[in-house]
Amino acid sequence: MRMNDPQIAPLHSPQGSLHERHTRVMPDWMSLYYDEPLELLSGAGRTVQGSDGRSYLDCFGGLLATMVGHNIPEITEAIQRQAARILHSSTLYLLSGQVRLAERLAAASRMRDPRVFFVNSGSEAVETALLITTAHASSNQVLALRGSYPGRSFGTVATTGIRAWSATGFSPLQVSYLHSGYRYRSPFRALEDAAFVDACIDEMRTIIETSTSGRIAAMLVEPVQGAGGFAEPPAGFFARTKGVLDEYGIPLISDEVQTAWGRTGRSPYGIHAHGVDAEVLTLAKGIANGLSIGAVVAEAEIMHSLPAHSISTAGGNPIAMAAANATLDYIEDHDLISHADQIGAKLQHGLHDLASRLPALIGEIRGAGLMIGVELIRPGSTDPAPELAVAAVERARKLGLLIGRGGLYGNVLRVTPPMTITAAEAETALELLGETLQTVDAAARQAEVTS
Repeated sequence: MRMNDPQIAPLHSPQGSLHERHTRVMPDWMSLYYDEPLELLSGAGRTVQGSDGRSYLDCFGGLLATMVGHNIPEITEAIQRQAARILHSSTLYLLSGQVRLAERLAAASRMRDPRVFFVNSGSEAVETALLITTAHASSNQVLALRGSYPGRSFGTVATTGIRAWSATGFSPLQVSYLHSGYRYRSPFRALEDAAFVDACIDEMRTIIETSTSGRIAAMLVEPVQGAGGFAEPPAGFFARTKGVLDEYGIPLISDEVQTAWGRTGRSPYGIHAHGVDAEVLTLAKGIANGLSIGAVVAEAEIMHSLPAHSISTAGGNPIAMAAANATLDYIEDHDLISHADQIGAKLQHGLHDLASRLPALIGEIRGAGLMIGVELIRPGSTDPAPELAVAAVERARKLGLLIGRGGLYGNVLRVTPPMTITAAEAETALELLGETLQTVDAAARQAEVTS
């Protein structure tokens, strides 16, 4: 169909509801939450105002990007100050904010000679990590974990281990998938922690020896799998994995897009809590508290592998750098990593108590810090219940609480409030989650009886 074909519909004037207008011009694969989709108009702290005139306690934090809360004066003022000076110059000029942020990311990396490159998103950061490691190894073979979600670009989709997010089967990479730490549906589920790790490592060695050429560019992991439902492996998994990688000379890429700067309540980089150092780290989302940003930190030998020039026009731009430096300042000044650990423990304790009272609905509570997953199952089984997760997200909104969902089967509730959430707000969130899940459980039981 040519652009001048009379069958082509004319551009719509801005008529109808925002949802109707969205449906007319946005891709049909870009889904929205809720039967009646919501626009968030403003926010302060952990509370947001919706287009429906209601206030909500935000326990999803803009897909984990609003890491320290809404309208934090120290961050918004830093952005305003920078915007009044200059919005953009490009990486062809020195950028003081970029250098300062790079120094901070590098200093925490535990690498010998770290170098930092800034981009604009998590997908772009992981894509860059794959670019430099494949160039370094002169190989397109990569190891990844089942249940992973590194992004939506061509290379990152190739390393995505979730069917619902695998947009294409075409790939620039040859990927071998390894067993992840998601135990609830694992064939190794019944094993004790040490035996589980042994089984995973045995599988890893077998795949390296039998399913690859032996020249592997990198292994890509998330310390806590995000879209995969906040699965985290047992203690020792990553340390044993790194030991095998070192034997074969395979660099480790730690995808810290959701875990970096302390959301797990342990350390700036999530992988370090496992006693493991990575050769490449990727960051995005929360490090600028919601502004578009991405970063790659890598050992100089790997970062310098590209045989040609490379830039990122908007990567490291002054506005994003101002936001990121102010965000890291705020996290450090308010000791938010320890706070995330304490409040996360409180939330998990309350959710475990709730799970003990609703065993037919809640299969597992898991996560780290303020990355908490609630796996929902169908009554009388361990079958995933994505329809109940949808109902729970909807019910929570009616009660004034925003949460997310994810997991391999879309049946995991994701509870990820900003790191500044107070103990009182956490208590409110638990009360609302309790009422939500009790309602969903009762409805599921009733449906089972009537069927």
